[in-house]
Amino acid sequence: MKPTILTCITAMTLFAALANPIRVAAQEQNQQPPRYTVTDLGTLGGTFGAANALNNRGSVVGFATLPGDTEGHAFLWSKGIKSNLDTLGGPNSTAAFLNERDEVTGSAETSTPDPLGEDFCTFGTHLICLPFLWQDGLMAPLPTLGGNNGAASGINNRGQVVGVAENTTPDSTCPSPPIPPFFPVLESKPVVWEKGEIHQELPTIGGDPDGFASAINDNGQAVGQTGNCTSVFHAVLWNKGTPTDLGTLRGLLLAPLDINNGGQIVGFASSPDGTVFLAFLWQNGVATSLGTLPPDVFSLALGINDKGQIVGDSCDVFFDCRAFLWQDGTMTELNTLVQANAPFLENANSINSRGQIAGKTTVQGTPIADAFLATPSHDEVPSGSTTPAVRAEAVQKPTADKRGNVSRFLRQRLGHRYHIPGLATSPRD
Repeated sequence: MKPTILTCITAMTLFAALANPIRVAAQEQNQQPPRYTVTDLGTLGGTFGAANALNNRGSVVGFATLPGDTEGHAFLWSKGIKSNLDTLGGPNSTAAFLNERDEVTGSAETSTPDPLGEDFCTFGTHLICLPFLWQDGLMAPLPTLGGNNGAASGINNRGQVVGVAENTTPDSTCPSPPIPPFFPVLESKPVVWEKGEIHQELPTIGGDPDGFASAINDNGQAVGQTGNCTSVFHAVLWNKGTPTDLGTLRGLLLAPLDINNGGQIVGFASSPDGTVFLAFLWQNGVATSLGTLPPDVFSLALGINDKGQIVGDSCDVFFDCRAFLWQDGTMTELNTLVQANAPFLENANSINSRGQIAGKTTVQGTPIADAFLATPSHDEVPSGSTTPAVRAEAVQKPTADKRGNVSRFLRQRLGHRYHIPGLATSPRD
């Protein structure tokens, strides 16, 4: 990984807002959020690290740079020991999710140049990128649909893995000539792997040529999107392989990123012009805005546990972000709940059923960042530390000159973890 790529990754911001945050029925009795003790998980010797997911055992996976910041690898942190999961022969890899057996999914570069010039892993190397399953100390590639590239995202406790895989069909909806790394060349399909093999190519909505799956729960319900090479059109819930269009949030397209075992879905909603990104919760057929922390203008929901607690980012118009915890209809800045002298928690990516949260710290204004694990201590929360989510009428909409930056930071925040069409991170960003 080149230093310019590190700069792309470190932005790590995405967002949303601009809708009334309707209070959703609480899953449990209202409770004040706990205090948290933050453990800095560091990097792999470089200056950047981010935790992408954790399980109920407190194991954490993510991405971190090596000394010199020219390469980055997937890592697993478990019981105080951090392991470099290596790659599939190339310089870079990243871990997306894990299950209770510490089986890890993600994508990794090989040493083989992509014959079509694609940059599917989005590190700027143009090497073939493969989905992987790491278990028992070994990273094993998962098969594609005959194409060159793929990426594994979610995994459940049954060992089912979801993600995206290329087939051998040239994608007629891609720009010609190709414009890597933003757009691939071959069709990309949502898939389920089991026992190291493709179990099913998931059907798309309305014959869409492309799609991807982001997450899967223990009931076999998966979420993702379908569309074409340059755009996504449909948010999808696959219930044991059968697709359902999740609709929109007042005309905003939903991008589902996580689903719990109760079927609750979180992610972000976006406007066609790319000026609105809005964190949402979908349940019982209805998507609801989660709002932002005042005076922010964007928010993003990235993780939900089986208790209905949600974590993500709330960001201002300059794309400076802070991690949040949402529960019982109230959004709270995570930095107000941590011990003294804790690092600044910029991004919250995952929450387990014990309430532990994993994400990324930052030294604000710099590309320096570490992975973190925040653990509830159940001490009393100081009075006034919670902040109701801001209502739409109080939110400042980004000006026209910032609209391009919104899309760019969206790519930087999600490009390496989710292979959403058009969201690849470019070295030029």
